[in-house]
Amino acid sequence: MSIADAFVSLIIGLLLLQAAVRLPAALRGRRRERSLWGAFAAFAVAWWLRTDTGRAVIDPLGVSDLPTLLKHVLAIAGICVLLTYVTDVYQDEDATARHIKITSVVHRAAARASLATVLCLTTVFFLVLDRSKTGVDSPHFMGRHIGEPGLALYLGLFNIYTAAAAAVCAYQWGRAARLARRRSLRTGLTMMAAGMALFIVYAVLRSVYLAAITLHPATAAAGTVQEHVTDIVLYVGFALWLLGSVTPAAHALATRIRAIKAIIGLHQLWRDLVLAIDGIALHQPSLLLGGHRAAAFINAMRDIFSHDATPQIRLGRYVTEIRDVTHELRRRAPSDLFQRARRLADAEGHTAQDADAAAEAYWLKAALTTVDAPAGAPVAFHTVGDDFASEVSWLLRVARAYRKASPHTVAILEDLTPSPATHTAKG
Repeated sequence: MSIADAFVSLIIGLLLLQAAVRLPAALRGRRRERSLWGAFAAFAVAWWLRTDTGRAVIDPLGVSDLPTLLKHVLAIAGICVLLTYVTDVYQDEDATARHIKITSVVHRAAARASLATVLCLTTVFFLVLDRSKTGVDSPHFMGRHIGEPGLALYLGLFNIYTAAAAAVCAYQWGRAARLARRRSLRTGLTMMAAGMALFIVYAVLRSVYLAAITLHPATAAAGTVQEHVTDIVLYVGFALWLLGSVTPAAHALATRIRAIKAIIGLHQLWRDLVLAIDGIALHQPSLLLGGHRAAAFINAMRDIFSHDATPQIRLGRYVTEIRDVTHELRRRAPSDLFQRARRLADAEGHTAQDADAAAEAYWLKAALTTVDAPAGAPVAFHTVGDDFASEVSWLLRVARAYRKASPHTVAILEDLTPSPATHTAKG
């Protein structure tokens, strides 16, 4: 395998990987997710048609140069849906901004022009180009049709379409890179913008060479050099775009993984709380086999991985519902229960925030036994968390203490006498 073939294989592999990773989001997502998945899928097949394997699959159909036509049609389709993705992403920021309006206009024009371009390319391909020439004349499509007027029309349309779309994407991603706060995101967007800039260079180089050979046919050696140079530009541009697109995807994947880990950590606490008080949970916990321990793992997996669009949304729901149940328990629990829970945490050797987390966990475990008590004014209760991130971190500490709490915690708290000291609480 040559270096070029290895590079093409790498690009195809990365495209297929991106398409596979984004398939679940595309199946259940909005147009934005489907557009991005469609771009990766279309580009993957287009690049596959550049390989000997891809051409070998299409050539038996008996239409000379058909892999080239299909490759260009798929590239146009991928560019069109990529523009759809870019337009949707940046319209969410400010649809009235001038650069967004320009992108939207270009996208609408490209969407209309894509079908016209494909129809024109197909017409020129079948009716104008001399397809009786074979790879023996030249291994390259352009080399086989040097001097034909149809070649200038065919590739001219394709290059103009490619360059215009790449310019819009490069502008938007370059602008986003300048405004990005995270270094990883800024690096990824810069690479994506640079890749698009190289696509423009590729289209310009091909167009200049096309104009030159239309006026004066070039030698086979010049054609080979041109193919090598433009291929290098194309390979590097696509590699930059792909690697750059991995960075935001990797960040999003890391965010999803962190959310899932947090959901797993909160699950037992959340499940015990929302099962205790009806009407709090938007989606009731799974109760296969009546919630028997034999089905505990399956029930937990269904709770953790179902219902919500994303793990981040599910995590937000868990936190909200835990706090809603906590508020209901505050209306039923004894007024001195938290003071007793804090004394128990201190007696067990917990200190600082560990003592606060243990006290909250003990309070929750004991308060669950009071769900049938008459509701009154909320009792004093100490907790932590001024924003969502800190609240998730705090609840994870509480959940760990809750899981470790002795089965006899409630009985111990009942045996503790109230402290005469006043405990400062944040309710």
